Amino acid sequence: MLRIPGTKVIDRYSSPLGLIDVVKSAITPLRHAPGLSLNATTEPPEQLAVFTDADNMTAIDRYDGNPETLSYLDQTTSALPYHLHSLQNILILGAGTGSDILQAHYHAVPRIDAVELNPQVIDLVEKKYADFAGHIYQHPHVNLHIGEARGFVATSDERYDLINISLLDAFGASAAGLYALSESYLYTEQALQADLQHLSPGGYLSITRWIKMPPRDTLKLLATVVNACKALKIKDPQQRIVLIRSWQTSTLLVKNGPFSDQEIDNLKQFSSERSFDLAYYPGITVEEVNRFNILPQPYFYQAAKALLGADGEAFIKNYKFNIEPATDDRPYFFHFFKWKTLPEIVPLLGQGGMSLLESGYLLLIAALLQALLASLVLIALPLVLGKDRLGIKSGTQGYRQVVVYFVCLGLAFFFIEIAFIQKFILILHHPIYAVTAVLCTFLVSAGGGSLFSKRLCGNRAKSMIRWPVAGIALFSAIYILGFESLTGFLLELSGSSRLVFSILLIAPLGFFMGMPFPMAMDSLGQTAPTLIPWAWGINGCASVISAILATLIAMQFGFTVLVFLALLLYVVAAFNFP
Repeated sequence: MLRIPGTKVIDRYSSPLGLIDVVKSAITPLRHAPGLSLNATTEPPEQLAVFTDADNMTAIDRYDGNPETLSYLDQTTSALPYHLHSLQNILILGAGTGSDILQAHYHAVPRIDAVELNPQVIDLVEKKYADFAGHIYQHPHVNLHIGEARGFVATSDERYDLINISLLDAFGASAAGLYALSESYLYTEQALQADLQHLSPGGYLSITRWIKMPPRDTLKLLATVVNACKALKIKDPQQRIVLIRSWQTSTLLVKNGPFSDQEIDNLKQFSSERSFDLAYYPGITVEEVNRFNILPQPYFYQAAKALLGADGEAFIKNYKFNIEPATDDRPYFFHFFKWKTLPEIVPLLGQGGMSLLESGYLLLIAALLQALLASLVLIALPLVLGKDRLGIKSGTQGYRQVVVYFVCLGLAFFFIEIAFIQKFILILHHPIYAVTAVLCTFLVSAGGGSLFSKRLCGNRAKSMIRWPVAGIALFSAIYILGFESLTGFLLELSGSSRLVFSILLIAPLGFFMGMPFPMAMDSLGQTAPTLIPWAWGINGCASVISAILATLIAMQFGFTVLVFLALLLYVVAAFNFP
């Protein structure tokens, strides 16, 4: 952005939630209107660009109170629900700098609930640039809520004519290799179920996504919506869904009830006037699709027909990218990588095919290989070569037990820790809060468990190790199998209460997890003290590997598999207590 003549950063704010930059251009007007119709006859007003962590540009529009200055917002795909039916109250999840609020204001919606996680963004629009933005957050029709979208929906008893989620992440999210590694609990089956349950009769859930080619995001979202409808025992999802696209964005609507003939007529008129392509509506024909923003094949129409038909699972399995529905157990919405597609993509990298490579997953593989290599060279090899100096004879049973025991501990401890950090993002609403609370609680409670473990050491240690392992297995199994119920309960609490309950849930597990390591160290101190440095090294090596391996396993198989694999490792460790 700063390469554009006349642009400069005029404000910068920092917090744990991100670094915010406000950019202004004195020469070249900034124009941010994602997916704007190529037929648009109006342009955006003066804008200030806002970046969070130098990514995902949004804009603050200059607004003087005249709704006509906002007419460009009616030329985007996200305006569709306002043309199908009169809307009385709506919920905007991820209000940000306010463009979705302005869009609703342009359509004279009487009541708008707006939710935004980052209070600094709110301060920008509500205070610092309030005059520039037209005091939109102080408008009597707008009710502003600072909080996380999923948590707000869980605690709300309100039903809405429209719940709107628009472009809450950067265009290059998966291709950049960053978002593929991060969790998003906004687009999971459970999240969409909660959204659908908060619609009034005839209400709409509207989700606008960037379009990537070949299609990925939109199709994965549609597959997730279909599964959410099935979970809610909705028998006719194909009658409740419409999908349109522009050259840059797509908008998926899910209605609480079948679409009427009048709504379908309004949909066709809205799309035709703006040259938006119809991708799916109940009763669509192949002659109606791929008319304006023409693709080699009507990919979105073909995918929608397959996903909403009897061949949905086969389509997902055979598709070039991973479009399996995201769930709370596998909340990696931006993970599209499939190994079978890699041989096709590699020859295209020199021809502009980099955007096809979902590099985030491959970066994890590369990091895992580096960690394995470093571990073998710096720990395993010296241990093998230095056995004689340590007094270790070939075939010594105790030596093998030390290796197995501390490798299992290093892997298992981090498997559980990372699984719970990622799980508690949903409860505590942000990775920063989850890492801080979960990691601190694990370390402090594990320290308490280490202190207590002195009572279990000595000659009885080999038999006593089963008790901490049993405690770890019990609490982990209860939490991971009952997490959906726990989440439903905790999301309805206030922020401080969620934090307290999170600490109380994690502390007993951490307490037991703190015992196996010092118990084995005490045993080595009595029988083979020369192995203590190597036990530390082996455990540290396994910990580095497990931090990467845990994310790979969670992305591929889910958190439940990850935790139960950790429990298996603890059992193996118990049988190899040195």
